[in-house]
Amino acid sequence: MEKLTKQEEEVMQAIWHIGEGTVKAFLEDMPHPRPPYTTLASTVKNLEKKGFISSRLLGNTYLYTPAIPEEEYKQKFMQGFVQDYFNNSYKEMVNFFVAQKKLNPNELKEIINMIEGKNNKN
Repeated sequence: MEKLTKQEEEVMQAIWHIGEGTVKAFLEDMPHPRPPYTTLASTVKNLEKKGFISSRLLGNTYLYTPAIPEEEYKQKFMQGFVQDYFNNSYKEMVNFFVAQKKLNPNELKEIINMIEGKNNKN
């Protein structure tokens, strides 16, 4: 599975959120500033060519549906991300975020509880 561009990922977020819809529906679901309709339509066609979405004709309108679940894309993306940037080590990734002060001790404790299978929800 290839990595999507930032623009393609933003469009896929709208598609995953809606489930099945038209280009217009996806446009309305996207945050501001929204791309022009024609740009979005072109991106949707590219996503279809890449196999990320499928389409069906309903009257004279195309309805698009995700062909790849969001979780599957996240899993593949994160796997590649950790492999490419952190020597395939999730420990190195967590260490990076700690060093950058992006994770605090309470968040680390929550992560440990999740790993240990404890349901410690605040």
